[in-house]
Amino acid sequence: MSIAPLASAHCPGDWRRDVIVSSRMLELDCITWNLHRCRGRDAQIDPDRTVRVLCDLLSDAAPGLCILTEADDEQPPYGALLDLDRIQEVSGLATAHTDLSLRWGDSSHGFLGTIVLHDPRVEIVDGCLLDLPGVYPRGATILTCRAAGHDFRVIATHLSLGQPLRVAQMRAVGQYLARHRDLPALLIGDLNEWRPWGGFAFSRGVAHRSFTGPARRSYPAVFPMLPLDRIMATAPFRVENAHVLRSPELVETSDHLPLRATVTLA
Repeated sequence: MSIAPLASAHCPGDWRRDVIVSSRMLELDCITWNLHRCRGRDAQIDPDRTVRVLCDLLSDAAPGLCILTEADDEQPPYGALLDLDRIQEVSGLATAHTDLSLRWGDSSHGFLGTIVLHDPRVEIVDGCLLDLPGVYPRGATILTCRAAGHDFRVIATHLSLGQPLRVAQMRAVGQYLARHRDLPALLIGDLNEWRPWGGFAFSRGVAHRSFTGPARRSYPAVFPMLPLDRIMATAPFRVENAHVLRSPELVETSDHLPLRATVTLA
């Protein structure tokens, strides 16, 4: 299944896209963006600005998967910041957190600030929330998905800054993967790994599976130097055409820039 934007102008609520369905190939466009809890370069918390810029981004070319980090409030009860109804209306995407069991609480849109949006043709078969070790609360939203006849797993997360904690957190993810059906997996979000070669945390010895993907510099937004935001995958997934999106509006909206890539599964 290939999900791509039409060249025609976008109107609110009109999210038609060209779709090619193949029983042999899945092509899934993915975006991840750390929203910095709606705090812009001017240090002002402005959810309306964040929603406006995000809607412009998604309406131009709505992806199959969109993983947002730091998208809910920073403190318990991790309350919602975004006008999620507006985002869904403009983009045509659906939230994976309709079930309360996939949110931190009834006032949250996601889990510890991470929100998963998906094309409705990407079916959410099941999901769980995985608490990750560390003093500062971290977690992963793990979803089993189905599209174009393929089952796969999506792990959406925001990992810790320190390498030892990232290793411990990915070890917890790896233990989950080892206990469940072996499926191709996507690891998407702010992984806080600055080294371009990927890092020990994403190796087979730690995570049960080897996660790989291009490193593109997404932080800080004004002059990107570090590839903190990643779209990574296990075989037989391939991550292709990874690139950081940049515009004056994106730079003003968050301290991270969005990352976009296509993942293919034969």
